[in-house]
Amino acid sequence: MTETAFKSDFLKTLQERGYIHQITHPSELDEAAAKGVVTGYIGFDATAPSLHVGSLIQIMMLRRLQQAGHKPIVLMGGGTTRVGDPTGKDASRPQLTDETIQANIDGIQKVFAKFLTFGDGPTDAVMLNNDEWLSKFGYVQFLRDFGTHFTINRMLAYDSVKLRLEREQPMTFLEFNYMLMQSVDFLELNRSHNVTLQMGGSDQWGNITSGVDLVRRVDQKSSFGLTTPLLTTASGGKMGKTAGGAIWLNEEQLSSYDYWQFWRNVEDADVCRFMRLFTDLSLEEIAAFEAMEGAQINEAKKALADATTTMMHGEEAAKAARAAAEAAFEKGQLSADLPTVELPRDEVFGAMIAAVLTKSGLSQSNGEARRLAQGGGLRLNDVAVTDGAQLVTEADMNADGVIKLAAGKKKIVLVKPV
Repeated sequence: MTETAFKSDFLKTLQERGYIHQITHPSELDEAAAKGVVTGYIGFDATAPSLHVGSLIQIMMLRRLQQAGHKPIVLMGGGTTRVGDPTGKDASRPQLTDETIQANIDGIQKVFAKFLTFGDGPTDAVMLNNDEWLSKFGYVQFLRDFGTHFTINRMLAYDSVKLRLEREQPMTFLEFNYMLMQSVDFLELNRSHNVTLQMGGSDQWGNITSGVDLVRRVDQKSSFGLTTPLLTTASGGKMGKTAGGAIWLNEEQLSSYDYWQFWRNVEDADVCRFMRLFTDLSLEEIAAFEAMEGAQINEAKKALADATTTMMHGEEAAKAARAAAEAAFEKGQLSADLPTVELPRDEVFGAMIAAVLTKSGLSQSNGEARRLAQGGGLRLNDVAVTDGAQLVTEADMNADGVIKLAAGKKKIVLVKPV
């Protein structure tokens, strides 16, 4: 969006750090944020037991809101997860059982306490679940109360619907209702918790503006929407998606070492942009990193990895991850903090190294592992292996009972035959 001279600390910070894509009523929101406490929310559906790093920008938005003296609300989508957000999808999301949804919520909600201060104070964060009100509506009541405020004409014009239909992919009536449910969330939160701001990614713009419109039309109250830009890497890839899969936030799904490594290995052009978005490093500190050139950029990457991992997993975990990575990649040493994969002995000894690499998670397929070997990127105990068909033997196991495998310069795993 066009640069605006905001006066509220909240919007000034968001603008300086690169969070703002669109705002529904920028001058009104700026005025409200400058005068008093704004209560804002972001919803998180429970489609997996952990959020991934693609959701981290939304969590940081709530953190920025609280840091600026306002009140954040984390909305768990216990109700909306039953439907599944169709935005950006060509097929319906699989329907989850209530037990799975609750288990996912239990896993997801743990991460927020690392970024927000929860409590009963005027700017303390609150966590709610939209199943509390959505599950209580009868179908006829829901249609009578809210159906008259939505036109099919307008809903078909939203990108979440229009693009799906343009690709000639079916959209179920169940999914078509998702926008109504998210809009009702905003109205309910406005009435019960004086929420006036909904935030989200740019793909949520239609759902958010629909909610803003519902609050203003039904209760004639000020309400606002704000979205972040579509987050991609400098080369155009999707943020948080790697060859090895999603970068999960929970330790159970992804080790702190792998989390540190993800940030350490971001593209050069992304380092300082990610510092502004995902750390509390000051703009002055970041400016100093921006002046770095050549090999110095690696130090900036380590600073990014240290800051993000400390925020997510704690200072000790960040220090251990950095020490393990430096020992493995810069000194050729092993560390107990390196990722370790246990594999049955008969799947290791006598097997092709390409197959072991795949089973250890360092490659997506045996073919990819063979190509990696041919290109000189596969190493066994720090020795290059150019033939993916080479067999792994007990002689490859060190005194600690592990085999060190490396794919390229950025990925190492210790294989422990059991």
